[in-house]
Amino acid sequence: MGKRSLITWLNERFSRGSIRSTMFASFTVSAVVAILLTGATLFARFSAQMDATIEEENQILVDQVNQSLSTYLRDVIRLSDSLSYNVIKNTDMESERLDERMRLLYNTYSDYVENIALFDSAGALVATAPPARLREGADVRERDWFRRAMERTENIHFGGPTVENLFADDAYRWVIPLSCAVELTRGRETGLGVLLIDLKYQAVSDLFSSVQLSGNGYVYLIDGAGELIYHPARQRIATGLVEETNLDAARRSDGVYTEYRDGQLRSVIVRGVGYTGWKAVGVVSQPGFRLGGSQDILFTVVIFCAFFALLILMNFYLTTKITDPIRLLEESVARLEQSMEGSIYVGGTTETRTLGQAVQKLVDQMRKLTDDIVREHEEKQKSELNALQAQINPHFLYNTLDTIVWMIENEREEDAARAVTALARFFRISLSKGRNIIPVRDELEHVRNYLLIQEMRYKNKFRYEILSEPAVEELSTIKLVVQPIVENAIYHSMDFMDGGDGLIRITARLAEGELQISVEDNGLGMTPQVVEGLLAGSPAAEPRVPGRGSGIGLKNVQDRIRLYFGAQYGVTIDSEPDAGTLVTLHMPTVPFGEMEES
Repeated sequence: MGKRSLITWLNERFSRGSIRSTMFASFTVSAVVAILLTGATLFARFSAQMDATIEEENQILVDQVNQSLSTYLRDVIRLSDSLSYNVIKNTDMESERLDERMRLLYNTYSDYVENIALFDSAGALVATAPPARLREGADVRERDWFRRAMERTENIHFGGPTVENLFADDAYRWVIPLSCAVELTRGRETGLGVLLIDLKYQAVSDLFSSVQLSGNGYVYLIDGAGELIYHPARQRIATGLVEETNLDAARRSDGVYTEYRDGQLRSVIVRGVGYTGWKAVGVVSQPGFRLGGSQDILFTVVIFCAFFALLILMNFYLTTKITDPIRLLEESVARLEQSMEGSIYVGGTTETRTLGQAVQKLVDQMRKLTDDIVREHEEKQKSELNALQAQINPHFLYNTLDTIVWMIENEREEDAARAVTALARFFRISLSKGRNIIPVRDELEHVRNYLLIQEMRYKNKFRYEILSEPAVEELSTIKLVVQPIVENAIYHSMDFMDGGDGLIRITARLAEGELQISVEDNGLGMTPQVVEGLLAGSPAAEPRVPGRGSGIGLKNVQDRIRLYFGAQYGVTIDSEPDAGTLVTLHMPTVPFGEMEES
């Protein structure tokens, strides 16, 4: 195939391919060329910069721990000077005691000081903080810190880590002893003594163990002779399992050194700790990538993947600029299918904008039709509600007038007058100026008037209780929802009671985040089948008593509550034969006045 034939074939392939495939191929070739041209240079520069950055970070960490240790030791030296010149030197041992003043200073530095002790030149204990006594047979004159303080009286001496066993407190603690010669005064005589301050080894250990250098590095502490004061692998070094170049580090001045140890190149950072002669030493494997190893391959793969990812991102960005408007239009239509909410996406190219505008116009027309249907449905619900209300009012009037007629026939005019008064109050609340929503207080008053009438008719048959929480009485309820339940309790339970054993208890309370009004009686009760039929509105579910009530009250109440408040509210019945019945109305907690009626 000649050069011209190859170019013709490529042109044909690209012209037949999609825009996305053409763009993808172009960016792929460009990215591969860029990787080949810049990979080696970028690798070298990145490796060198990483080496320098990691080494600089490690030096900063070592400097920080060195500074913290120096500050800690300066505080201890300040404590030593305060004791030597401000307390001990100015105290006459014959007439004064040091314990209290030493204890005050000890309490100030107790976070990193284990104990403070003062000895005379013969090794006798003069004072301690906290109070302690020497262990039997202990001779401080044999201790290295005591001899050095007496031999070089002008210096402060730091010892190596040791277990303190001088004092008889049955505690052996790792400490770092600090000692210095002090001047003791007894009357007119002066002499030398030794001040011992035991530093908590744990304080130094915590300071160093909290530092973690990059590349699995670590920091340790040595004295001027190279002896280890702290090392994270101190026990393994003591047993010979691990070796450390601490003696070499002791001979080096401050700086960064490179050494080859155990087949590995590593950096050693040395920093002197103030005037103590101690040195903080950081050890870390040489960071960064080295040419000619497996890390080179890993780095090359990472760079290639980075360029390839960049290629994919650019390709994705350009292609989505074209396809996103169509996708967004499709998603908005899908959302519309589920909830009929939101708007149709209009954007992108001219074609997608025109399509989006056409769909939006269609959606607007659909919503207008839906609103009309909803409005008609609400008007239908309102008509149904009014029909239900009209059905209840004759029911109330029929039963009350029946009671009054019975009283008049039995020449109980005074009771009839009381019944007529109760009936007037009953209908005053029943009318409620045409409102269907009234306070719980009025609804309970309405039921109280009804029960007054019925109690006069059914004397020695039953008694009633009306209980309500103060917070409930100002909540909203639908009027005439409790009285039909009470009516059923009287006609189907109390009418069969003898000797005044019947009880109807009405309770209004807040429970489970809702308003609950319950009507409980101790009458005949019902089977589960009858309860289910009552809630379903079955005509045969509730036994009828001729001339007593309409039998429509419970289903009517259920329908009205759900029409106003939703299907999650309504009526529940808990009943067993010969055990009574509990009917509970469930409604939301809405303060009266906040619920508007349409």
